[in-house]
Amino acid sequence: MEIWLTGIGLLLAGAGVLSARLCCYKKQLHHMLTQLQMVEQADTNLLLTSAVRIGETEQVISACNRVLEQHRSREEKLCRENRIYRESITSISHDIRTPLTSAKGYVQMLLNPKVPEEKRLSYTKIVERRLDDLAGMLDQLFLYARIEAGEIALQEEPINAGNLFAEAISLFYEDFLEKGCEPKVLLSREPCHIRADRQAFLRISENLIKNALVHGTGDYTFSLSRKGSKAALRVSNRTDTIEPGDIERIFDRFYTTDMARSRRTTGLGLAIVKEFTEKMGGEARAWLEKDLFSIEIKFDCIQNREEHSNA
Repeated sequence: MEIWLTGIGLLLAGAGVLSARLCCYKKQLHHMLTQLQMVEQADTNLLLTSAVRIGETEQVISACNRVLEQHRSREEKLCRENRIYRESITSISHDIRTPLTSAKGYVQMLLNPKVPEEKRLSYTKIVERRLDDLAGMLDQLFLYARIEAGEIALQEEPINAGNLFAEAISLFYEDFLEKGCEPKVLLSREPCHIRADRQAFLRISENLIKNALVHGTGDYTFSLSRKGSKAALRVSNRTDTIEPGDIERIFDRFYTTDMARSRRTTGLGLAIVKEFTEKMGGEARAWLEKDLFSIEIKFDCIQNREEHSNA
């Protein structure tokens, strides 16, 4: 009889413990459900907490919190990218509309029979410049879209970086003279041969020079030198629009420090520079010393003389 009583007592004790644990689990599940409903219904950074520490509920809660944090991080990134996208569309629309509106205004004046003949030639040249500006913007947009879509296959080959950089500078020489300044050009006497796509390297050089021409205020210096095993292409100029806080975003697409967007640019020139540079194994960096803004592009030099003998 005592054995029966002892057995019944143990069963009752076990049932009591089990009932208590089930009650704790139920309380914990109810607590978690309430918190998850709050997270679902409200924009909150709330994480799940424990009402009762029992079994493996702590591990479950930690796993749920990691999922919540990952979801919030992705949501924040998506919201940020959507905001940048909307701002970019607004900026590009403004950039394209500006030369179009200007050209349209001058065309309307050309249609006026009362406009003197000597004015017509001047207005025609202005319309041509505005259309050239628009064509340049659309070219940048199309090129960047193709780069992002992976539609441009770069054909890397041995090239003489100094020769191609000098060729790019010569294209803008008259533009600098019209601006009333002559850039300082410093090219290494030692040949700097690199492996790169010829057209992509020319585009990098042209974008850097054009960026200096459009946004710079003087003291233009274009240099290409050999630094150890690297060929370093550098463009420097004075600036009155760039601040230290701009440097970390200077290569971002559509970013411009010209807040009035009055200089007819898309903000894609330097983004294209960075994309092409990194796709060809190079590195791009920018810095500001007082009001002197500099961008430097580096590529590995070819060490084997036979490899670049035909460059």
